[in-house]
Amino acid sequence: MWSVLLTGLAGILIGGGISFRQQRKPLWTQVAFYVLAAMSLLAAYLLTLPAG
Repeated sequence: MWSVLLTGLAGILIGGGISFRQQRKPLWTQVAFYVLAAMSLLAAYLLTLPAG
């Protein structure tokens, strides 16, 4: 369940990064959104691994 929510959050964050690129916002905001999206995808993947 959490992995699905984190994957959806990553999609929203990537969309935000693309939106900031189109609005010509500072580069650090775009990079921050992409880094947060990558961390969200990594967390979603780690949650799918078996516990033992």
